[in-house]
Amino acid sequence: MALRAVWLISHEPGTPLGGTVRFSRRFPTVEKRAKVFNGTSYVPIPEDGPFLKSLLFELRLLDEDKDFTESRDSCSRINKTSVYGLKVGGEELWPVVAFLKNGIVYACVPLVEQTLSPRPALISISAISQGFELLFGIQDFLYSSQRIDTELNTKLSQLPDLLLQACPFGTVLDANLQNSLDSISFASVTHPQKQPAWKAGTYKGKPQVSISITEKVKSMQYDKQDIADTWQVVGTVTCKCDLEGIMPNVTISLSLPTNGSPLQDILVHPCVTSLDSAILTSSSIDTMDDSAFSGPYKFPFTPPLESFNLCYYTSQVPVPPILGFYQIKEEEAQLKITVNLKLHESVKNNFEFCEAHIPFYNRGPITHVEYKVSFGQLEVFREKSLLIWIIGQKFPKSMEISLSGTVTFGAKSHDKQPFDHICIGGTAYLKLHFRILDYTLTGCYADQHSVQVFASGKPKISTLRRLIASDYYIWNSKAPAPVTYGSLLL
Repeated sequence: MALRAVWLISHEPGTPLGGTVRFSRRFPTVEKRAKVFNGTSYVPIPEDGPFLKSLLFELRLLDEDKDFTESRDSCSRINKTSVYGLKVGGEELWPVVAFLKNGIVYACVPLVEQTLSPRPALISISAISQGFELLFGIQDFLYSSQRIDTELNTKLSQLPDLLLQACPFGTVLDANLQNSLDSISFASVTHPQKQPAWKAGTYKGKPQVSISITEKVKSMQYDKQDIADTWQVVGTVTCKCDLEGIMPNVTISLSLPTNGSPLQDILVHPCVTSLDSAILTSSSIDTMDDSAFSGPYKFPFTPPLESFNLCYYTSQVPVPPILGFYQIKEEEAQLKITVNLKLHESVKNNFEFCEAHIPFYNRGPITHVEYKVSFGQLEVFREKSLLIWIIGQKFPKSMEISLSGTVTFGAKSHDKQPFDHICIGGTAYLKLHFRILDYTLTGCYADQHSVQVFASGKPKISTLRRLIASDYYIWNSKAPAPVTYGSLLL
């Protein structure tokens, strides 16, 4: 989703050209993508002069073009969308988003990520809505206060810098240009240090660095001798650096406790300037051994203005955080279910929430439930054929909990009841949902005192850790189940 070009054109009736291009911006990287995506149907962006003439003609804004023109005014060309095709140099440039407001024509050409022949439906081109969003954002910025020509000229002069931040390389990040204006110091143009093209502006305010480590644990458990259970941790380190100066430098170190699980398959953001070779060669494909690199993992970088993902990693922890057992026995219209869950002793027993969702697919609505639960409470969603076991924020001291009961179903209705192609017969699963704050399964953490910042002012350093269950399944051990091998990452 990107834009190939943007124009602002003042409509000036009575002048030879009928208008003047007040602002235009092309995005060469997006243009190269358009050439690849559109193939033989590709039409290049024209120069401002031909574009101006063709657009004003299509919008019926030229003084000499008020007469009926079949190619533009016939019933087959009735336009209700503000999306046009412009005849330029014997070819048609499409789609062009354009509208007239307050004497200014706002126009852009969205990127279509497919061939233009046959012409795709507008609803399938997501960049069109982003084009409208950006043009309306520019309109709001230009006329946020009472219009004065000098003020309008000032705002037009600020647009190149604003679009560097709001729409870098043609990708719309924030259509509210006021947000970009608040974070840009236009006086920095005369700064002796050169502003890099990828960084739109500079930050002004209290310096602070925020680091968030989020680990998602995936698991497929079967409780079968012939099928091995699988589990894996996928981590993301997100940073937001509010630091003054054009090119501040930051170094963040990730550390592990003595018994922590080494980080593997590490991918870093392009702003990272260098890496230890041991970090790059740590791979989950290799057999784990005692010599695996266990940190500290240092990441020196020059941060962008916005929040970004500093790195991704995987890790193969020794055990899953919660080990489960799930069995179903079918008797006529009833199911006897048994669930046992055990929290591993090494895992922090303090959840933000913990729930077990037990769906029943391809059956009728639940009409009756008899159950016994050793801990927590059970909620029944009859029409959805779903049981939710709310475990709460802590496991008991024994670290083990159980649920058993009998579920009775009514007549099956294909229109209303949940359907699944895999969960047929006894094939069924329990899915765990939980979140633990201030904790990671690998033990990975960012020490506030090890963060090095080379910029003016002493920044406030804040860190956050959390573990989240993602695709955490426990399958009925008495029936077939889909099997995963090796890495869970696809």
